[in-house]
Amino acid sequence: MISALEQGRPPQQIQDKVWLFPPNKDCRGGSSWWVDVEPEPVLIDCPPLTEATLHALRELASDRQARIVLTSREGHGRLRRLQEQFEWPVLVQEQEAYLLPGVHPLETFVDSHITTSGLRLLWTPGPTPGSCVVHAPRPLDVLFCGRLLVPVQKGQLAPLRHRRTFHWPRQLQSLQHLRSWIPQECSPALASGAGLGALRGGRLASFDRWSRTESEGLSKD
Repeated sequence: MISALEQGRPPQQIQDKVWLFPPNKDCRGGSSWWVDVEPEPVLIDCPPLTEATLHALRELASDRQARIVLTSREGHGRLRRLQEQFEWPVLVQEQEAYLLPGVHPLETFVDSHITTSGLRLLWTPGPTPGSCVVHAPRPLDVLFCGRLLVPVQKGQLAPLRHRRTFHWPRQLQSLQHLRSWIPQECSPALASGAGLGALRGGRLASFDRWSRTESEGLSKD
C-alpha cells in the first residue's frame, strides 16, 4: 500500500473521452492524458502520484484493463509505484526500456505500433532517444505529442531546443516524418506533454498552427 500521499487535484475532462491530469513535478511539470477508448483505455505518461490521481484512475478504468504509454523518459515520473497499484502493462519505445528496471509487464516497439484500441504510435527521436507520439484517430482525432512539440503561445505549439534535447537535427527530421505519417484526411488537435501554461488557459492546440511553424524551431537555455 502507498501511504501519506498528497491529496492532489483530479483530472479535467477536456473533450469527450479525453482527460488531462495536473502537472507532475516528478516529470518537470509534464502533463499526463487519459484516453477513454475501448476495449483498452490508455494513460499517456505518468500523472502525479496523489490520492486524487489514484481515485480518478480507478473511476475512469471502471474495472477495465488499461495500458500506460510513455512518450519519453521525461514522462516516467513515479511509474513503478503507480503500476504497483494497477498492474497495467507499460508500452515504451525500445531505446528507453532500460530506464524501467523492475517494471512488469513492460512491452516495447521499434518504429510504430497500434494498440488494441487502435491508437497509433510513431517513434519520433529528438527530445530523447525513445520519444514517440500517439495519434487517436477519428472520431477523436487528437495527437498526443509528448515533448516533441511544446506550447509557445496561446493556441500554438513548436519544437523547442534546450539543454536536455537529445538530438536537435533528428527532432526536426521526426517532425517532417510526422507530417507525412498523419493521414491526409486528418487535422488532429495537438495535446502536448509539457508547458501547458503557455497556452494561456487552453489545453489543445491547432494542427494547422503547428504546420506553419514546424521548420522554425525555438531555442531555450
